[in-house]
Amino acid sequence: MSLFPTETRAARPAFPATWIHAHCDGGSRGNPGPAGFGALITDTHGATLAELSEYLGIRTNNFAEYSGLLAVLDWALKNGHTRLKVVSDSELMVKQIQGKYKVNSPDLKPLWQEARNRIARLDAFEISHALRHKNKEADALANQAMDRGMGRGGGGVTVDSLPLRPKIAANPVSAAAGGMSSATSPQASRPAAPQMLRGFTKDGAVHLLGGATLPDGIFVKVIRE
Repeated sequence: MSLFPTETRAARPAFPATWIHAHCDGGSRGNPGPAGFGALITDTHGATLAELSEYLGIRTNNFAEYSGLLAVLDWALKNGHTRLKVVSDSELMVKQIQGKYKVNSPDLKPLWQEARNRIARLDAFEISHALRHKNKEADALANQAMDRGMGRGGGGVTVDSLPLRPKIAANPVSAAAGGMSSATSPQASRPAAPQMLRGFTKDGAVHLLGGATLPDGIFVKVIRE
């Protein structure tokens, strides 16, 4: 069943009234962490019309999923396609768009509202949920976006550090990067607990996310994700 049908509008590009299809996906390495989305848009015969892939900075999985949907809607509207079918492996987003789930998150509500606004400008719209293995192309594009944003020539890493000195603390992810503060300063009154920091490798060096730093002489364990 089509969602949010609207009246026919004039002055649209002269495309045949046929459906286009999109698979979209979003992901975050850390949640929140380096995030990106990907989408594959095809015509009714399966021919590729567009591949979308964008790095989003430090965001959550759900933010990335909604960003992929919004990018698909934007592409369809800008290119005069008014009948759109979307497949996503995010059950939460799909059921929120379908009106089956409430949107309680203050971070997602503006994205959900913008998606509804764009959907209302289409003649017909459908969205459905699929398992991840049926969304492989979009998943690959999303991972490409995250790799680009992380500057991956090598693999991403998790830095598992030994306890930090009491006065050394990782900086929180900056608000300018769109992230959430996830690190807290160890209390000077007792030994610091081990911290799990995240980062990536580039040119043979480890770069920690969010401006985090480690004191000299500390041992770390690098794990490829």
